[in-house]
Amino acid sequence: MSKATKPKLSVWKFASCDGCQLSLLDCEEELLAIAEALEIAYFVEASRATVEGPYDLALVEGSITTPHDAERIKAVRRAAKYLVTIGACATAGGIQALRNFARIEEFVSVVYALPQYIETLSDSTPISAHVVVDFELRGCPVNKAQLLEVLTAFLAGRQPHVPTDSVCMECKRRGTVCVMVAQGTPCLGPVTHAGCGALCPAYSRGCYGCFGPAAMPNTAALTAEWRRQGVSGRDIRLALRTFNVGAEPFYRESERHEL
Repeated sequence: MSKATKPKLSVWKFASCDGCQLSLLDCEEELLAIAEALEIAYFVEASRATVEGPYDLALVEGSITTPHDAERIKAVRRAAKYLVTIGACATAGGIQALRNFARIEEFVSVVYALPQYIETLSDSTPISAHVVVDFELRGCPVNKAQLLEVLTAFLAGRQPHVPTDSVCMECKRRGTVCVMVAQGTPCLGPVTHAGCGALCPAYSRGCYGCFGPAAMPNTAALTAEWRRQGVSGRDIRLALRTFNVGAEPFYRESERHEL
C-alpha cells in the first residue's frame, strides 16, 4: 500500500503516565506490520516527525484535568474520523480522579509555591465526558493483544472483538482457584472487566481492578461479601479507589462506605 493511500494514525497524550502509548511501542515486530498498513502521522512518544491531519484513526491516552486540555481534545476529535480512548485514564479519569473526592484548591495551595499560576479543573474526567468516543479500550496499561485487535478491526472495517466478561471468567479459563473463596482474600475480579489474563489471582493475590468495571457489575453484592468476611469500610474504599476510581460503579460504591 502506498503512503498516499495508507490511513493516517495519530496517538495523543493527555494527563497520564504514557504506559498505554508504551504498550503500542511494545508491539515491536507487530509495530512494523502496523507501519506497513497505517501511516503513523502523529506519535510524539515515538517520533518528532509529524503530519498534519485530518486523521483516519486517533488513539487517545490520558484524562482531562486542565481547561487547555478540555479545548485540545475537541480539536483532536474534529481532526479524527474514528477516535479510540486507551487506558484507565482516558476511559475513567485514571488514578488522578482521586482529586474528585477533595477540594483541588487545597492541594494546589500545598503543593505549589505559586498556586496563582496553576490552571486546573476541579475534577479529572474521561475523554468521553468531553467528546464523542467511538470505542474504549480499558486497562492500566492496555493489553497489547487487545490494542492490536483494535487496529486490525479498524483496518478491516469492523468492530473490535474485545471480551466484556469479568476477570473471574479468566480465572476459570486458566484453572486458577478463586482466592476469595479458598483464601478469604478480597478480590475485585467479579466486578472487573477482563483483559489482564487474571494475572494477580494466578499469584494468590486479589484483583486490583486495573481494567475497570465489567458490564453490569454488582459491586454492592461484592462489598457485602467482603463485609461478611470482616473487611472494613476503609479497606473497601481503598480497594475501589485506585486506577479506575472515576468509573461510575466504583466511584459510587466507594462513597457508600464513607465513614
